[in-house]
Amino acid sequence: MINQEQLVEIHVLHQQGCSIRRIAKDLGISRNTVRNYLRDKSKAPVYPERQSRPTKLQPYHDYLRTRIDAAKPYWIPATVLLRELKALGYDGGITMLKEHIKQYKPSTPVDPVVRFETKPGEQMQVDFTTITHYGVRVKAFVATLGYSRATFVRFCERERQEDWVEGLEEAFEYFGGVPKEVLFDNAKAIMIERDAYGEGEHRWNPMLLTAAKKYNFKPRACRPYRAKTKGKVERFNSYLKSSFVTPLAATLKQHGLKVTVDVLNGHIGAWLETVAHQRFHGTTGTKPQVLLDEERFTLQPLPSPTRPMIPLTMSDNVMPVESFQHPLSTYDALLEVRV
Repeated sequence: MINQEQLVEIHVLHQQGCSIRRIAKDLGISRNTVRNYLRDKSKAPVYPERQSRPTKLQPYHDYLRTRIDAAKPYWIPATVLLRELKALGYDGGITMLKEHIKQYKPSTPVDPVVRFETKPGEQMQVDFTTITHYGVRVKAFVATLGYSRATFVRFCERERQEDWVEGLEEAFEYFGGVPKEVLFDNAKAIMIERDAYGEGEHRWNPMLLTAAKKYNFKPRACRPYRAKTKGKVERFNSYLKSSFVTPLAATLKQHGLKVTVDVLNGHIGAWLETVAHQRFHGTTGTKPQVLLDEERFTLQPLPSPTRPMIPLTMSDNVMPVESFQHPLSTYDALLEVRV
């Protein structure tokens, strides 16, 4: 068996006038081997198939395939899978993980988005997004501060006027202050008539106007058919579904449990605090928690007196036990969200 370099050397030495005996002796191979390669100049060396070396990720291939299958037709991001593998003892990196799981990932077109930035304390973008997993349909009120990208999430069954207003109030208390303006879409639950009093002068729901007066913020509406105006909150909606809801739903499904509003609300606080706000944001390049600590100084004060602060961690969250289909210990053991 010879390699490519030896093959080239055989032909070079032969062209220089060396005999087959001399070539075989110099290269340490048999004369028949030299003769065979000289007779058939198109012949290439045959390399034995190299045994693939086991990688750090190999012991977790079955786990990854099970998680990916459990999440279908949705997709669990590599960053989430990496956290799960680290908890199981994996000490490799994310590059190897991405390379392995890309064979299972469906291709999706990229939609480029041009974003604009706002000053600290200037704007909060809010939205309701619908979440459907394995036949369960719930709503999520999502509020994202434009500067820090810190986000508050509240799950509920419907999207009513009171759900919008309660979501706003809880978001203000969660952030510890009020931005100068809140950007909405054109939801009928909060906007009665667009441009009712002239361009940009909309007829808002009285309940929303009461909240705006109480908390001293200006309601604004994004332009029709320009949902990307609320790009910051829209992008977080996608992140919320892929990095929080899908892994949680897949875990529950694996154990015969279903997604409910109470379960989602019971775990969202810890996830926001320990995962979403601790990641390096793709646009700002900074953790939302770091920018939130800065932005809080620029928010307007909450009206006084105010309700108790929304708990930030799962450990402090008070929730009626009877609202769960199973004991709380079951969910904690499955999801391991306490820190």
